[in-house]
Amino acid sequence: MLFEARIWNGNQKKLGILLLDQKTFNKGKDLLLEMHSLLHDKKVYKNNTDTYYISLWENLKDETCRIISSKETSILWNIWHITRIEDFISNIIMANKETIFNEEIQSKLNITIKDSGNAMEYYDIELFNKSINIKALKDYRVNVGKSTKKIIESLEYSDMKIKVTKDQLEKIKQNGGVIRDPRSMGLLDFWGKKDIFGLIMMPITRHQTVHLNDCFKIKEKYNK
Repeated sequence: MLFEARIWNGNQKKLGILLLDQKTFNKGKDLLLEMHSLLHDKKVYKNNTDTYYISLWENLKDETCRIISSKETSILWNIWHITRIEDFISNIIMANKETIFNEEIQSKLNITIKDSGNAMEYYDIELFNKSINIKALKDYRVNVGKSTKKIIESLEYSDMKIKVTKDQLEKIKQNGGVIRDPRSMGLLDFWGKKDIFGLIMMPITRHQTVHLNDCFKIKEKYNK
């Protein structure tokens, strides 16, 4: 399934309009669910529709996943990054509950980091690429997607203007979502200025397409 930025951007704009009008909110939520489904495995929505995420993995070699691109990222890093962020944004902030990520999942992933990876240097990503269990990463993303789907389904119009709280940001810190580095801590400042609507627009939707698009570029260049 080819990612078409023009279509996605059009839906993103439409989503912003629908969700902020009480009369069209439910239509907006349906569109949000449709857009979210395209960013995840078919297992999340239990349908046979192709998704951008599924297309990425088609004929993708393991060695390609681990290649560090000119942007000093990799496919595996990008998938971890968007999944970890979706995990604590949807679960901690949007639903006021615990993240999917825990010590058991971290052990299965075979990685030492807990944060989103914003402050990782080249050698950190190199080690990350060598260590991470790809199947466990895929499983983690499926579970995060399923949780977010339920959270979206439960949203009400009145939730859109709920602000992020200091306690929620502190919980992200305690969960290991950020580390003491300006490139990581700056995320809390960014999210702290948003409401639920703002987080839906970025990072739950747009942010993920940016990183998946980077993944497709890496695949196109190196998956020979």
